[in-house]
Amino acid sequence: MEEDTPKLEAIESTPAGDTGAPAPELPKTQAEFFARAADKVRSKFPTTPGVYLFQDQQGRVIYIGKAKNLKARAGSYFLQAAAEERRTEQLVREAYDIDYIETESEVDALLTEARLIKDIQPKFNQELRDDKSFPYLQITTHEDFPRVEITRTPSSSGVKLYGPFTNVSSLRGALQVMQRVFKFRTCSLDIEDGDERWRWFRPCLLASIDQCTAPCNLRVSKEDYRRDIKRLRMFLDGNRKSLVKDMQKEMEQAAAELRFEKAARLRDEIKLLERIKERGDLEQHEQPEVFYIDPKKGLSGLRKVLGLAETPRTIEGVDIAHLGGNETVASLVQFIDGLPFKPGYRRFRIREVQGIDDYASIREVVARRFRGLQETDQVFPDILLIDGGKGQLNRGMEAFHALGIEPPTVLSIAKKEELVYMAGRDEPLRLSRHSFALRLLQYVRDESHRFAQHYHHLLRHKRTLGE
Repeated sequence: MEEDTPKLEAIESTPAGDTGAPAPELPKTQAEFFARAADKVRSKFPTTPGVYLFQDQQGRVIYIGKAKNLKARAGSYFLQAAAEERRTEQLVREAYDIDYIETESEVDALLTEARLIKDIQPKFNQELRDDKSFPYLQITTHEDFPRVEITRTPSSSGVKLYGPFTNVSSLRGALQVMQRVFKFRTCSLDIEDGDERWRWFRPCLLASIDQCTAPCNLRVSKEDYRRDIKRLRMFLDGNRKSLVKDMQKEMEQAAAELRFEKAARLRDEIKLLERIKERGDLEQHEQPEVFYIDPKKGLSGLRKVLGLAETPRTIEGVDIAHLGGNETVASLVQFIDGLPFKPGYRRFRIREVQGIDDYASIREVVARRFRGLQETDQVFPDILLIDGGKGQLNRGMEAFHALGIEPPTVLSIAKKEELVYMAGRDEPLRLSRHSFALRLLQYVRDESHRFAQHYHHLLRHKRTLGE
C-alpha cells in the first residue's frame, strides 16, 4: 500500500522504536515523546494492517495515516530522518501520543483512513480532506453487462458506488485481485445482449488471461455475467460467508449434473475468495450513498407518512456504541434539507450511566443535547431519530418530560424489520422498503451508527474526552 507521507530510510529493516542516531537537540517534551511513543510502538503495535493516529497534548488527533504493517510504519517516525524531513518535522514536534486502529486488510485500512480524515479533519492531513477528489469504485447497474470501474466523478444514477478511497493505486490493486475471482469487465464498450455483431469482436488481453468472461465476444450469457456481478456486490457488501456458501452449493450441484468444468471453476473461485483478504466489514466503513436518495422526495414523504403540518428541514440522529464492553459513547449527526451537515455533528461520552444500559444512555444523551439547545436558545431539529425500537423511543421521551421541554417529532427505527416508531402512536409504521421517506431515515440512522463506531475506535486509549 502506498503511503501519503514519504517513506523514510530503513523503515522495513529498522526495528520499530529503534531511533538510530540520536535526534538533533530535541526539546525535552519532544525527546520524552520520542522515547515513550517508540516504546509504545515497539511493545504494543501489531504487524498487521491498520491506521495510526498522532495526538497532541490535548488529546486532539492531528494526523492519521494508513499502513500495511502498523509497527514498521509507525516506528519509522522515530528515526532521525523523521525529525529532519520537511514534511514530517512539524508533525513530530507537535505530537504527544500515538494510537492505532487495527483492520482486517490493506483496503480496510485505506477506507478507514479516508472516513476518519473526513470526520476529524486533522491539521496535518490537508491534502486528503476534500472528498471530491477521492476515487470511487463504481458498478453500472443499467447495462446488460455491467462495468466495474474506478472513477473520481461518480454518476448520479444507474450505478452502485463504494468509497470514497484515498489511494487510487491501492484501489487498483484490490480491483485486480477481485477481477481474478469475479472476471468482470472494466472496459467502456456499450455491449447489448443479443447483438450478433459482437461475435466478431476480438476480446482484450484480460480474456486471454482468464480475468474477464468476455461479454464483448458473447462468450458469456447475460444471466451468467450478472450472476458474477451479484457475487461481486455480495463480497463488497461484506457478505463473504454467505457468498462462499452459495457458491459451494452451486459447485456441488454442477458436479452432480456432471458439469465438471463449471464445478472446477467454482472450486477455484472459492479457494481464491477464502485466500484473499481485500475486504472487511463494509457496513462500518461504507460512504453513505446520497446518490440513491432524493432528499426532497424523502422529506416530502416524511411529511406525508408522519402527518406533519410542514415539510421538515432538519433531522438529528442519535446512536450508542460501547468501548470494550464497559464504556459507552454516543454520536449525534445532523441533516439539513436531507443532506449531512458535518459542522452539526457531535460526540458524547456517557457520564451518568453505570455499566451497559442503552436505554439509560439514550435518555442521558437526549437530555444533554436538548438541555444545551434550550439553554443557548438554539432552534430544535424538526425530527429526532433514535436508533432502536420502542424502548429506546420511550426513554428518549422520558428525557423531554423530565426537563419539561416540548419535544420535536421523535422517531426510532428498528434495524431488522425497519419498523418506524413515532412518539404518541402505539403501532409502528411499516414503510415500503423502496419509499424515499424510509431511505432517508435509513441514511440518517446509518450515518449516526458509522459516526458512533468511529468514536468507539478512537477512544480506546484516550485520556481526555470531550463532548
